[in-house]
Amino acid sequence: MKSKGIVYLVGAGPGDAGLLTVRGAELLARADVVVYDALVNKELLRRTNPGTELIYAGKRSSDHVIPQDKLNELLVAKAKEGKVVVRLKGGDPYVFGRGGEEAEQLFAAKVAFEVVPGISSSIAALTYAGIPITHRDHGSSFTVITGHEDPDKDEPNIDWAEVAKAPGTKVVLMGVTRTKEIADTLMKHGMAPKTPVAMVRWGTTGRQESIEGTLDTIAAVVEKTGFKPPALTVIGDVVKLRGKLNWFEKRPLFGQRIVVTRTRDQASKLSQELLERGAEVLEIPTIKLVPPTDAQDLADAMLELNSYDWIIFTSPNGVKTFFQYFFKAFDDLRDIGGVRIAAVGPATALKLKELHLRVDLMPDEYVAAQIVKAFEKFESLDNLRILILRAEVANEELPKELEALGAIVDDIACYKTVPETDDITGAVERFNEAGADWITFTSASTVDNFHARFDLPQLLKKYPDLKLASIGPETSKALVWLGLKPSVEAKEHTIDGLVRAVENAVK
Repeated sequence: MKSKGIVYLVGAGPGDAGLLTVRGAELLARADVVVYDALVNKELLRRTNPGTELIYAGKRSSDHVIPQDKLNELLVAKAKEGKVVVRLKGGDPYVFGRGGEEAEQLFAAKVAFEVVPGISSSIAALTYAGIPITHRDHGSSFTVITGHEDPDKDEPNIDWAEVAKAPGTKVVLMGVTRTKEIADTLMKHGMAPKTPVAMVRWGTTGRQESIEGTLDTIAAVVEKTGFKPPALTVIGDVVKLRGKLNWFEKRPLFGQRIVVTRTRDQASKLSQELLERGAEVLEIPTIKLVPPTDAQDLADAMLELNSYDWIIFTSPNGVKTFFQYFFKAFDDLRDIGGVRIAAVGPATALKLKELHLRVDLMPDEYVAAQIVKAFEKFESLDNLRILILRAEVANEELPKELEALGAIVDDIACYKTVPETDDITGAVERFNEAGADWITFTSASTVDNFHARFDLPQLLKKYPDLKLASIGPETSKALVWLGLKPSVEAKEHTIDGLVRAVENAVK
């Protein structure tokens, strides 16, 4: 029996991916088809499953990839194929988003639909710019107006004389190109020329820009600064509070565009730390993890786990991929035997702790070479069998130095890194267009693969102000090999240490 399709009109929120509703996130994970607008944060598309059909609809004043009537037909057709369709719209579907028109068409076609509200930029963008839309001392009501009415109408629906007389805050969406016309009209209808005005571009994101003026000066400020859409305008005394309440733009990394090159699975912690500090983050993973070229050595090692005295994990990736194989072969964690475990770095140790495995040895410095010194202090390695589990291509220094101390070492690959080429979020496109302030590197392989994709020396010639941040000495060596020098190297070779290094350099 053919399943019935349904369309969910989902508000994506104002731009900050963290402002998507829980219901919206749940539906993206279930969708067969996602039709999304230009102002939707494409990071949200990563919440979909790999097989989800993604359709870009455009939907900006100068960018209608799919005309509205054709878009309505598309939603109906996909639903009638029995698919779960998410129509992902910036802000809220019913706040100047034409969601009502789309819902009417779905009703007429007898297609099931639901509407999931989203946070409107008319409130959120103001909040992120330090402007409360209402305040008991400055405005107890608000009016939200579109700056772009239907161009096919004979006469405008907006009564600007009434808008000018209305008390409280006024918010104009999508009216940047008409700033002077709107300001002049409001003043003509009695609003004071010195009424405070602010405009917010790309609100709630790391790209946010804000300007201020008054009704009689804001058009000149727009022209002088080259202020462009997408933006909104807020008019009223609440703008005066911006000096006190501007929390978002005062974050330590606000205004910094930072590239994160970790694998998609690992990027979240670094990206989140940077976002929390106000940065605009471009996730451009340079590598992804795939099985090793020949897994036979790993299979043999797992059959002999009881013969090893030590296992060394040099990264969280090694822990993750090894135990994926381990639990396919064994049902019980106790089958790992009595082997002791060494870890390079707290992130690796934390990954092991999640499996309730104790780390017996961890070097003070989080680089592989330092584990040899830690072993020397801990015990003699003479005739001890050591299993190193790490990437297929890795620095040969560690096994050689352990063997020099008398250990019998098996250096086994449990994963291989290969270049990542997908650009589902459009981050690569934005990076190629405008560059960045920083590129963060968390391993030598991220350097090598980023260079293979972008040619780092040439990139730095194109963007001479671009700075490189390294998580530690091994990563820095890969940059030096290219004739480059990191702008900063983390003193503590962890994600937190890398973020602190960038933050200290920006101060």
